[in-house]
Amino acid sequence: MIATQEFIVSATQNYLSARKKSLSISRSLDLFTQVLAVDLGLKPALLYDANSASSEQVQQYLNFLQSSQMVSKSLFTLDLNGNTLIVNQDFSLLHLNEILSCGSVVVVNVSHLLKAPVLFDPSRGELMNVVQKLQVLIQGYKQHDAPKPLYVGEHCEDWNLCTVFGALLGYPVTYWFDQSKSFENCLSMTPLMVTTASAMRQTDNASHSCCLFSFSVPVDLFQRSQSILKRWNNRLQERFEKQHVLTDLTICQTTVTMASVCL
Repeated sequence: MIATQEFIVSATQNYLSARKKSLSISRSLDLFTQVLAVDLGLKPALLYDANSASSEQVQQYLNFLQSSQMVSKSLFTLDLNGNTLIVNQDFSLLHLNEILSCGSVVVVNVSHLLKAPVLFDPSRGELMNVVQKLQVLIQGYKQHDAPKPLYVGEHCEDWNLCTVFGALLGYPVTYWFDQSKSFENCLSMTPLMVTTASAMRQTDNASHSCCLFSFSVPVDLFQRSQSILKRWNNRLQERFEKQHVLTDLTICQTTVTMASVCL
């Protein structure tokens, strides 16, 4: 069954409206394509930030897609202290294990007292401990007849969610800062190399382009991060070639400098 635009928009209107407002057609198509990318194993998880819909609403939307056989039962909703993610249980566990076994993520320390960002050894920081806890939580999640979100409240109150999101969403680069001292960062006016990966999905009457990944790394640290970035690029292309739902993968890089960067 091919999901028509009418089907996709109807699903978001029925399940994801917040404060009497529904997602636009474009946002509805983007969300559905992102969920497909998670289901296809192109990315381990998706952070839901389209509007203020609750984790329960997102789970109901996901339940509907699963009952309509649009996506598999491997997907579930994870609530990290009020932040909603759609997670591929099988692929996320493989991804987290890869981080633990071979450190397949660059961690950049952007604490505000630094003069410039520096590489941060993930094996000596909090990330590996958090990844291990996430593994246990995700491994322990069981699907039921009436699936509900997996709520992680007190377990993650001390986690740097910026760092966690970068790792869990499948980025090869994630930022860390000492949140016990400040939530500000030192990225102001720092040249950043931004990598974006986009793909096309054929709808019933047109093709829809969607950004699957967007992440950055300070330009001064780009060369020292090259091996992991290249590996991420190659692995994404390999996974993309194994599926036939999305087409025209495009990976591009641009340099940007901003007065302030919100993480």
